[in-house]
Amino acid sequence: MTTTMHMDQDHPIHLPDPATQPEFYESVPTKRLIAFFIDALLIAFVAFILSAFTLFTALLIFPALYAVVSFLYRWWALAARSATPGMRIMSVEFRQKNGHKFDTGTAFLHTVGYFVSVAVFPAQLISIALMLLSERKQGLTDMILGSVLINTRYE
Repeated sequence: MTTTMHMDQDHPIHLPDPATQPEFYESVPTKRLIAFFIDALLIAFVAFILSAFTLFTALLIFPALYAVVSFLYRWWALAARSATPGMRIMSVEFRQKNGHKFDTGTAFLHTVGYFVSVAVFPAQLISIALMLLSERKQGLTDMILGSVLINTRYE
């Protein structure tokens, strides 16, 4: 049985109910992890290519370059399509609490929240635990913003 979410520009939609539409959240934590690794490889590749324009002297500050590229990559991708390339490959995307895709502001806030969660180890652990245990498979930033990552094959 395929369940669909219908979006009308004039009327907000609601997020899928995990009790009646569990397929939207099925395997999301695993897909999120795989997407993370795909995106990490893509970001490292872009950062390495950018370092070539500095005759590879940027490799001396590669962690900082990687962080800047990562932030811009995530923010741009989430604002443009509500998913990073890794997430699109895994057929998942973010939705705001009203069911709509991310806008630029929400994408920025989510990216900031992601970076804080990655930088603060206890927040990262809490986020991972929430993804595994919460009903909608939300991380800490998702809980704060009310956003969810859903399977797109059921839209």
